[in-house]
Amino acid sequence: MKVLMVCLGNICRSPLAQGILEARLRERGLDWTVDSAGTGSWHVGNPPDPRSVAVAAKHGLDISGQRARQVHWPDLSAFDLVLAMDQSNRRDLLQLAKSGEEEDRIQLILDFLDPGEQERLNMPGGDPRSVPDPYWDDDGFEQVYRLLDAACAKVLAAHADA
Repeated sequence: MKVLMVCLGNICRSPLAQGILEARLRERGLDWTVDSAGTGSWHVGNPPDPRSVAVAAKHGLDISGQRARQVHWPDLSAFDLVLAMDQSNRRDLLQLAKSGEEEDRIQLILDFLDPGEQERLNMPGGDPRSVPDPYWDDDGFEQVYRLLDAACAKVLAAHADA
């Protein structure tokens, strides 16, 4: 199984999602490929945001070696599952898709949570299907971690036999 996590700049949400899923896979002894990318190119080559690195470290994960990259059309056929962090990222990914098969691989990561979990874990008043972008909110990184941790557990449960 090959999974690509996608957010806007590939420095906050998608690196966390990659690190969380990789850790869960190691715990289960599964040999999946997990990567992350951004729809934008602003941060290509940069490490994850220090606040993402810090929240990951707080939970025993080291994501400091990751480097941001931009998603490109070939990714849509190279990965079995392309998980967008929010509705905007999903729209951008769908615009890259050249076939229905590629479109089918693109999903919102929070769609793996049931609606009650989405609302309970997400910000009040926010879109329960989108992981909020914590870039402008220092306090948002822990919440994003909790959302992604819950979603990655469900991704793993849904696809462990793939």
